[in-house]
Amino acid sequence: MIANFDANRALRLARQTLQIEADAVSALAGRLTPAFTHAVEMILGCTGRVVVSGIGKSGHIGRKVAATLASTGTPSFFVHPAEASHGDLGMITRDDVLIAFSNSGETSELLAIIPIVKCIGAGLISITGNPESNLAKLSDAHLDGAVAQEACPLNLAPTASTTAALALGDALAVAVLDARGFGEEDFARSHPGGALGRKLLTHVRDVMRTGNAVPEVRESTPLAQALMEITRKGMAMTAVVDPDGRAVGVFTDGDLRRLLETPRDWKTVPIGEVMHHNPRTVHQDQLAVEAVQIMETNRINQLLVVDGDGRLVGALHIHDLTRAKVI
Repeated sequence: MIANFDANRALRLARQTLQIEADAVSALAGRLTPAFTHAVEMILGCTGRVVVSGIGKSGHIGRKVAATLASTGTPSFFVHPAEASHGDLGMITRDDVLIAFSNSGETSELLAIIPIVKCIGAGLISITGNPESNLAKLSDAHLDGAVAQEACPLNLAPTASTTAALALGDALAVAVLDARGFGEEDFARSHPGGALGRKLLTHVRDVMRTGNAVPEVRESTPLAQALMEITRKGMAMTAVVDPDGRAVGVFTDGDLRRLLETPRDWKTVPIGEVMHHNPRTVHQDQLAVEAVQIMETNRINQLLVVDGDGRLVGALHIHDLTRAKVI
């Protein structure tokens, strides 16, 4: 235990920090001006890339905003202002828009490159805590991120100010993605490794069982042989197909248990007499998440996969969807 640690003081400071930062963000809404919509229009009209820059803590915020823009449909990347002065400025073209983050608005490394950016002809959006700063005055659109105080007890460490800058950057990104009509499928394409990407980009054909892994018998197959097929393929069911390969029925372990409740020698009975007609099916080109919905709606664990003519091309078990992390 640290000798001077006071648990009650720590909790008090934590609550105070959260309240100060919440108040800082809340105050931003009332200070939004037409400059915000102008900034959104600049980004929407950008035919190049959105370049984000900042140094220190503002640089960390800038990197996050650049990543958010890039993942929501706006090509964007971060450039460090010091590196820009030593060659990286060549990454910026007249077709680009620069978003500059600086709480003071007087960051020397940023101000050093602004004249060149303006000379190139790129657009300039700034987010600062000082509307009267040189950076704000040089900008085509300035967003006011001023805060009443930092959450730091010394009122020195960037805390509330960086939170406010991040919130304004997020507000820009959200307004832009909405104007672009950026939707779930677009998000999935830029996040293929995420849960949403798997749900929206995985098709039945990607996870279904095919070939010899699919349990399949004819209507005339004796029940005893059909049970052997179910056992071999390990799907707790078998598809029943006609001579043309069309799926006409399904027989599951549950159906077998129900049959055994009625005394009879079932071994030689043709599977066609005890199968479920008109089985639930899914097309191989449908999304895997649609297969999940069919299973959940009908309270089943297996689906037959068919082509446009109803011919059996595969089978799907709920475990296949689980392994693929679709559910």
